[in-house]
Amino acid sequence: MKMEISMFSLMAFIAMLFLLLWAYPHIFLVVPGVIALFLLITRIYVRQKSSQLFPGAFTIGFFHPYCNAGGGGERVLWVAVRALQQKYGSKVMCVIYTGDINATGAEILEKARQRFNIIIQGPVHFVFLKRRNWLEAHHYPRFTLLCQSLGSLVIGTEALFSFIPDVYCDSMGFAFTLPLFRFFGGSKVCCYVHYPTISTDMTRRISEGAESYNNSRLVSKSPFFTRVKIWYYRLFALIYGIAGRCSSIVMVNSSWTYGHISSLWKVASTEIVYPPCDVGEFLKMPLQRNNGVRSVISVGQFRPEKDHPLQIKSFAKFLSQIAEVQRINYKLNLVGSCRNDEDVVRVSELKSLCSELGVEENVEFKLNVEFSVLKQLLAEADIGLHTMWNEHFGIGVVECMAAGTIMLAHDSGGPKMDIVVPYNGRQTGFRASDVDSYSDAMKTIFSLQEEEKMDIRKNGRAHIMKFSEEKFVNKFLMTLEPIIAVS
Repeated sequence: MKMEISMFSLMAFIAMLFLLLWAYPHIFLVVPGVIALFLLITRIYVRQKSSQLFPGAFTIGFFHPYCNAGGGGERVLWVAVRALQQKYGSKVMCVIYTGDINATGAEILEKARQRFNIIIQGPVHFVFLKRRNWLEAHHYPRFTLLCQSLGSLVIGTEALFSFIPDVYCDSMGFAFTLPLFRFFGGSKVCCYVHYPTISTDMTRRISEGAESYNNSRLVSKSPFFTRVKIWYYRLFALIYGIAGRCSSIVMVNSSWTYGHISSLWKVASTEIVYPPCDVGEFLKMPLQRNNGVRSVISVGQFRPEKDHPLQIKSFAKFLSQIAEVQRINYKLNLVGSCRNDEDVVRVSELKSLCSELGVEENVEFKLNVEFSVLKQLLAEADIGLHTMWNEHFGIGVVECMAAGTIMLAHDSGGPKMDIVVPYNGRQTGFRASDVDSYSDAMKTIFSLQEEEKMDIRKNGRAHIMKFSEEKFVNKFLMTLEPIIAVS
């Protein structure tokens, strides 16, 4: 017989529990059991309410609090939703947990169409969460990783009490929500990991005393604070691993991410599912470069981890080895967007650095450019420049290679392990790690014969076809198939 529970009976049950605790304080001895019973009753109620929304449909919930952001992670989300709808039709209902309360579901889907040219034809149910501010990093100047993860429990609980799906998928990297839906929601749990919240590389950098955007001078110069931060990272990694192991299926976006997640989570069914890179427009661009100015292009947001100072310093050193009368023929275009006032200040500081190094005439900042302008800049560029250490994948790197630039990427992360790697034994680009190696690589690329450049461009373009949307869809659906109970 099906159990029916009304909101009134649920509230009456909770009130009865509080009366018992007030009348008989010693009942605290059985509090753990009472809590477990309360969670069980709540789970039955919420699951009952959830099943009534879409009777007969198998539900898949994607936890993506910033689904309207328009970034690479959102492209993965919408391609995944469309793929599920195309394969299963009305048998599967996709539910999106989002904190974008200032937009309607229709507006979110329209932005996906405009930004990614992805049309979601089937119905999508949005669960709007009001506590997304608990995830904002600026609220936590210290112990940011831990506080954000604890904050995800708050918004995750809000999601759990709003709707319980048959399958729960964390598609944004909030692993602490996985045990919530597995143990309290009773859902099958999976995830798509773009970037590990903690990694062994982060701990190693702290132990080496390296100052960076996430390791202040106070910590890097103090043996005591360095030791405290190392133990903090190790403890967090332990808890992160426990949360991650709640996922029965894990999808990661690159070999680099796979290595770290496999080490920390130890989930047997962990698969690399490369993100769908929309490079169709870039592949239409000619490989030949006929422009007079020899240009280097960097495409990426002006975030600290992108390390634009390394780009400018490397380009300045390269120019210092060029005859002064010829320097006018070389240009560095820094193309990107500013998310907030901090990024605007960062751009101003980068312009000051150009002035200090005497290259302000050779470096141009292109902010928030339209796609047509980006394509033109890429069509004129000889070199695509990337300097982020341990980029988890590198969609921008793939796009530059598709457009026909010779890629010069950081010798780490996804570019090192997946993207700027030999294709059938032939070179697809270059990698570097510091000012000297970057400037030397620029000199080498510009000195290549045209036939050599064309060969590298062709190899790079052929290689990046493994990151197509079709490849993603096939691997994504095949990986999820074991937990989707649809006949």
